[in-house]
Amino acid sequence: MNPPKEVLRIEGLNVSFPVWGGAIQAVRNLSMRIRPGQVTALVGESGSGKSALGRAIMGIETDVAKISGRAVFDDPATGQSVDLIALPRDGRQIRAIRGSRIGMIFQEPMTSFSPIHTVGNQIEESLKIHTAMSPAERREASEETLSLVGFDNPARVFDMYPFELSGGMRQRAMIAMALVCRPALLIADEPTTALDVTIQAQILKLLQELQAKLGMAMLLITHDLGVVASMADEVVVVYRGEVMEAGSASDIFRNPQHPYTKGLMAAVPDFDRPREERLKPLREIKVDTVGLMGRRKSEKVLPEILLSVNHVTKSFVTKKGAGFGFGVKPERTVAVNDVSFEIRRGETLGLVGESGCGKTTLSKILMRGLSVDHGSVVYNGENGPVDVLNCEGEVLDDLRTRLQMVFQDPVSSLSPRMPVRSIIREPLDIHDRGPLAKRQEAVRRLIHAVGMPESALMRYPHSFSGGQRQRIGIARALALGPDLVICDEPVSALDVSIQAQVLNLMKDLKSELGLTYLFISHNLAVVNYMADRVAVMYAGRIVEIGPCETIMRAPVHPYTKKLLAAVPLPSLDHKLDFETIGTPTASAMKIWGKQFLDEKDSDQLTHVDLGGGHLVLARTNVDARELVAG
Repeated sequence: MNPPKEVLRIEGLNVSFPVWGGAIQAVRNLSMRIRPGQVTALVGESGSGKSALGRAIMGIETDVAKISGRAVFDDPATGQSVDLIALPRDGRQIRAIRGSRIGMIFQEPMTSFSPIHTVGNQIEESLKIHTAMSPAERREASEETLSLVGFDNPARVFDMYPFELSGGMRQRAMIAMALVCRPALLIADEPTTALDVTIQAQILKLLQELQAKLGMAMLLITHDLGVVASMADEVVVVYRGEVMEAGSASDIFRNPQHPYTKGLMAAVPDFDRPREERLKPLREIKVDTVGLMGRRKSEKVLPEILLSVNHVTKSFVTKKGAGFGFGVKPERTVAVNDVSFEIRRGETLGLVGESGCGKTTLSKILMRGLSVDHGSVVYNGENGPVDVLNCEGEVLDDLRTRLQMVFQDPVSSLSPRMPVRSIIREPLDIHDRGPLAKRQEAVRRLIHAVGMPESALMRYPHSFSGGQRQRIGIARALALGPDLVICDEPVSALDVSIQAQVLNLMKDLKSELGLTYLFISHNLAVVNYMADRVAVMYAGRIVEIGPCETIMRAPVHPYTKKLLAAVPLPSLDHKLDFETIGTPTASAMKIWGKQFLDEKDSDQLTHVDLGGGHLVLARTNVDARELVAG
């Protein structure tokens, strides 16, 4: 039997959703193909219809959606050809295909798993539906698939609940759930968007290996052109539900023709672009800070160091085991371990590291959201130094106006019950900044400052896109005229063009208002664009700190090198090297010691000064020249 030329052939697909007074056309007359054993990437901004296409193929789109066109699935195993769109959505035939011959990985694994069933119970569900295996055989097949996706102890994971797994482990478990029946086609809808770069690299490597091992085709739905460059054989670029450009990965990356494709590529920060060169989003934001409340220039000569963090340590104590806490020995986890650094007035300090390294815990400490075991934080304001961790009363009230925060998730950080006007005005109300009329005028100026119309003030957060919600969060953070804004992963949930908008906006506001940023991220390409200096955090410690140019071009610590190697770039000449990611060299193991790299803890480490403000954490007896050479 000859294999089909296409596993899936989509012809003139339309997906629309009825709304008051009309309909939203999510997918418009879209045609594309997916070949056996190849990865076809579907690329576009949020709202371009990518996920609607995936759901339509699987027959899981909402009942109110109107779907027309053809999606012909040619099963390589049986040779049978069927139009998926023509099948009843809950019919026997589509159910036999869905989950068995076509698998799907969703963007957010936590919302895709049932919290009340074990991981194994949910993985073996497909085997219950599609096979005649016994319970023992289903468990064996499920554990084999868990092992295939990289779990060392699949029997233990089988009996765990989803909340017991990290984000990366949950994504692996979801991949196992999609692959347990060995499908001919896998639809991966933004499979790595919520993951940090090193975990993302692991998942991409895993998908690549599984695709080769199982010989399946893959539809990779993503907005990340770096991921596409490292994974795809063919690329389809969509905008507002229509195909703008399609071709091989080589054609799209080396010789893009459509202005939209070129625009997407110009919006991505990368290491080849000069750091001072501005990103080019598809739609630019105009910044208007004229008369912005809180904009001020002090006549005093202020200290160069705005914030000084000295030997801060924070640990959490958990109890493991059963029995109402009696006889259970507490377990101490050190989240932030003897951290010291300084933030200079008017600079952007980038703080980078994987999820769980202590970045957000540190930001909460700086904002007085968490106490510390020991250490100190000093803020040098216009009225002299302030002990951030111990100040009270009026000093604390004033400090809270000087330090503000922009959060990672713009949805959960904005109250759904408040209009935008009240959200932005709330800090002014709390700190009693002038009469009501003055506060309302300040709110109008703030919304203009982040490039949004005044009409947005009457609406609620749910009616905005992710990028617009993040701009509302930035406006709220600027309301009190802060000196330091802590930005905790402010663009990690945004697609590339919206990300470029927000990054440019933050740079413009910094220049116009004289702000200082602590910019927390796991993406070094973004930090390379934003930061003046960079601190790299691993296992609760700052392992390397220095000027941005030095960290990005001449890193010394193996963990910094690992982070840099895991950043997917939108270039076929700089694909991810899946063979070397995450593997320290023998010389690195010798210099830093196996204990530190494996157990993340050692008392024999200190910061070695390499000159020019470049410090690296290493063993006390290591010569700096050996570090640089290593």
